[in-house]
Amino acid sequence: MKVKYFHDTATALIEFSVHTVVETKEINENIYIDLDATGNLVAITIEHADLYANLPDLFYEQIGDSEAQPLLHEQT
Repeated sequence: MKVKYFHDTATALIEFSVHTVVETKEINENIYIDLDATGNLVAITIEHADLYANLPDLFYEQIGDSEAQPLLHEQT
C-alpha cells in the first residue's frame, strides 16, 4: 500500500494494489474509488484532502500477526 499526497492540488492518493484500473466511481464530489476488472478496490483519491484530514500526521498500526512486515519497503 502506498499513500501519496500532492501539495499543489491538496490531493491524497491511497493505492492498495497495482492492478489496472477499469472503473472509477465517484463517492462524492471529493472522493473517488478506483476498481479493477473484478470490482476490487485499487485506490482511493481524496480531493481537497487538506480540508478533510490531518495530513501532517500519518500513523500506521498493524494489529494481530506478530510477524510484522516492514513499515517502509524500498522498491529496487
